[in-house]
Amino acid sequence: MSDFGADDFRFMSRAIELAKRGRYTTHPNPRVGCVLVKAGKVVGDGWHIRAGEAHAEIHALNEAGAAANGATAYVTLEPCCHYGRTPPCSEALIKAGVTKVIAAMQDPNNKVSGSGMLQLQQAGIETAIGLLEGEARMLNPGFIRRMQTGRPYVRCKMAMSLDGRTAMASGESEWITAEAARQDVQHWRASADCIMTGIGTVMQDNPRMNVRLPEAERQPLRVVVDSKLRMTADRDMLAQTGQTLVFTCEADATLANAEVMTVPAIAGRVDLHAVLDELGRRQINEVHLESGATLSGAMLQAGLVDELLIYIAPVLMGDAARGLFHLPGLERMADRMPLEIFEQRQVGHDWRLRARILNS
Repeated sequence: MSDFGADDFRFMSRAIELAKRGRYTTHPNPRVGCVLVKAGKVVGDGWHIRAGEAHAEIHALNEAGAAANGATAYVTLEPCCHYGRTPPCSEALIKAGVTKVIAAMQDPNNKVSGSGMLQLQQAGIETAIGLLEGEARMLNPGFIRRMQTGRPYVRCKMAMSLDGRTAMASGESEWITAEAARQDVQHWRASADCIMTGIGTVMQDNPRMNVRLPEAERQPLRVVVDSKLRMTADRDMLAQTGQTLVFTCEADATLANAEVMTVPAIAGRVDLHAVLDELGRRQINEVHLESGATLSGAMLQAGLVDELLIYIAPVLMGDAARGLFHLPGLERMADRMPLEIFEQRQVGHDWRLRARILNS
């Protein structure tokens, strides 16, 4: 890691903010931003907008034109050096005459991982890596996880009262949180590649499982975990735009307007590891899990949840109301699941907490 100055931090911060503009559209590619600087001034910038189109570096080079010659490129992810749906960005940077490339982080894709920077160095371009790496990694937790493990990143969203309840004893849950929090959830749904739930939620609440934002260009894949295939064709989600994928243990099962996939069973329930393996094969980077206590608890106990996204409403719902997670077997203090809260923010009248699962 090189010594970076204040201007380096400023320009890389700008690249990170640009990358965020692709939050809803780059699937299955990573979100990337690029800034070209010459003589202390920005001469071009850009971000990756959607898969199959130009990468961030190409947009920045096109904007800079001849001014890219002799410039420094600040890019949030190591430039690619292989032919995919678009040509290598490393070659474009070399051809444009860029003299220095600073990348926030190495590309976790083994087709690139270090090779992009090496190709630039071999062309005589000065390189540095590691500037604002933590911020860059937060842009693409799902892409990083999938490249490293073959599985997506799982973010589990829950809404609860101050006393940790998610629904009344009757199952009534509309609405625990206020409108601002519910609108905030739409942005998390839109940034995910799939929205996942369990059959209990489907049959109790009949959710649409869609994104209701005008700026969202696509609907994430809807995924239902349904071991006995109890789902019926009259569920509202099946009438929505986009695809629905149902994982079941039942062989040769079908359902109108949905893809049904049979996976192995563990103790009569869907093998959740097999579900994430399949989603990884389908290039799903981020899973937005919105389910009841049973599936959320099972995912937690299987070590398959990476992050909790919890909205807390300033209300009390009482002892008889339903709890947040079903976690059988946690009987001693030593059995506790350790968390790291890394963000807390007020959203309207409610609070949003984000926490990492430390043993996942």
